[in-house]
Amino acid sequence: MTSSTIFSGVSPISLPPAPTGGNSPLTLRDMLFFIRMRWLWIAATTFAFLVLAGSYVLTAEPTFVANTQLVIVPQVSGSEAQRAFAEDAFIEGQLEIAKSSDVVGGTVTALGLDTDPDFVDQTPSLQDRAKNWLMGASSEPDTASQEAAGAGSRDRQPQQQIEDGRIRDRAIATLLNMMGVRRIGSSTIIEISAAASTPQKAVDIADTLARQYIQKNIAMKANASRQYSEWLTRFVSEQQRGLAEAASALASFTSNPRDQFKLAELQSATDARRTLYENTLNQLTEAKQRITYPVSDATIVSRATLPLSKARPRSTLIIAFAAAVGLGVGFALALIRHAGDRRIVRPNQIADAGGLPFVTLLATSRTSNGHSARFLAAGTGSSTAAAYPVIPGMAELSATVVGLRRKRRVVIGIVAVNPGGGASTIACELAVLSSISGAQTLLIDAAAQKSSLSKSIAPHSSTGLVDVLDNGELIRTAALPLTPTLKFLPLGKVVAVSPAIRLSSRRTQLSFAELKKEFDAIFVDISAFSASPDANAIAPELDGVLVVTSHGHTSIDDTMHVIETLRNVGAEILGAIINHAPKRIES
Repeated sequence: MTSSTIFSGVSPISLPPAPTGGNSPLTLRDMLFFIRMRWLWIAATTFAFLVLAGSYVLTAEPTFVANTQLVIVPQVSGSEAQRAFAEDAFIEGQLEIAKSSDVVGGTVTALGLDTDPDFVDQTPSLQDRAKNWLMGASSEPDTASQEAAGAGSRDRQPQQQIEDGRIRDRAIATLLNMMGVRRIGSSTIIEISAAASTPQKAVDIADTLARQYIQKNIAMKANASRQYSEWLTRFVSEQQRGLAEAASALASFTSNPRDQFKLAELQSATDARRTLYENTLNQLTEAKQRITYPVSDATIVSRATLPLSKARPRSTLIIAFAAAVGLGVGFALALIRHAGDRRIVRPNQIADAGGLPFVTLLATSRTSNGHSARFLAAGTGSSTAAAYPVIPGMAELSATVVGLRRKRRVVIGIVAVNPGGGASTIACELAVLSSISGAQTLLIDAAAQKSSLSKSIAPHSSTGLVDVLDNGELIRTAALPLTPTLKFLPLGKVVAVSPAIRLSSRRTQLSFAELKKEFDAIFVDISAFSASPDANAIAPELDGVLVVTSHGHTSIDDTMHVIETLRNVGAEILGAIINHAPKRIES
């Protein structure tokens, strides 16, 4: 018992016995209670996720994205459906060309990105390593295979060139991960985006990629025109030889005409050869013009502009996502903790499991006075009821306990499940309130393990319960009158067997039946159940027992063990008290 504790806000709860089957539905009150009990878990988990997200946002290198837009003019013909299909295929091809190694490599060379630390000194991130591992590729270069492949070319290429090639390939791979090419809707406009550590670098990369793509497109068209021109040149030569042969045959036949039909045939063949030759020659001229003055299929319509804000990390999105995940994880952890928590925090836990008629919550507050101060307050002045500071709710608890069995004279034991539960304090409060109501009350200290009532109220008493058990006549001097209606019987000096066990033998000089002839209410303070077997011994001799638990400390399993054990020995369990409850729970 802690002598510096008083009770406030007591709310006796009369509950029916636990139902025999089924689970009670989840109510809003249950959810609010869960939040009040586990809000610290939820808040702590959410705060931890927010700290992690904030640390990432503050330490992550900002990334800026710039965009360049180009319009593509497909050179297609045919019906409308054919043109639509051909345009889609043509634009998809152009998107792949824009992401080709030639375009990206040209950008790396033009901007000198192979010497930029952002592109060549990057170590693979955890995400990249996981991706490479899942794809079956190592994030580090395969040195052994590279050495084996390069063993035959070391004589032809200097080692520096090999290393420069590796650095350039690494820069190209990095730029491929930092760029994007997409088609805007179903239009013929494509957008090239580039990410970099600075806004200006992002703009330079996006514009250079667009220019390199246009140059690649022009080079491809010029190369195609060159190949077409070479083919046309050979074809023109063949047509020229054929035209010369046809003209020679016509000239020979004209000088000595024998058949007019044959002459007309040769003249027609010569004219056809000349027409084909002239057309091929015109096409050759146009092809050479396309080689000399190539025109791209794409044109820049919107150059990249300096981005006004960073694109990554997205601080607001990351913080919001972290808060949502933190709340979810916090709720999950709180639910796991709540489901696995066997400590007593609600009255219905004991009421449903033990089938008790009532369970009471008692809140606590601190004061500098102990039990002796309460009895002094109750015993001074003209009116004890006015002098004693009535604690709200304790009077109702006292009335409930006394009237529960519908008896005028009762003997009630108060036993805590574990030491420090406050059973002695509750016995003291019930005795004082019973005496104030006018009932002749006796408070007995039978807690042999820790007689805090005797030490607090009668520290210098020479006789007590132990002596009365041997000589019943000593009850008149051993029971100390504290008020006209209240007496206290201290423990006395315990030698071997505790008074509770001796009382259970029914071979002592003290009898509860004789005491009830003089006192209306008798309250017996018993040692904690887990610390002493006294409760099992004395409980069957009492009219009823109140079991005291500690809020948030005593487990429901230990409490049910106490209740079932006391019932097995024939004790009557009047109810339970949840002591030390926080005011927010008690309210």
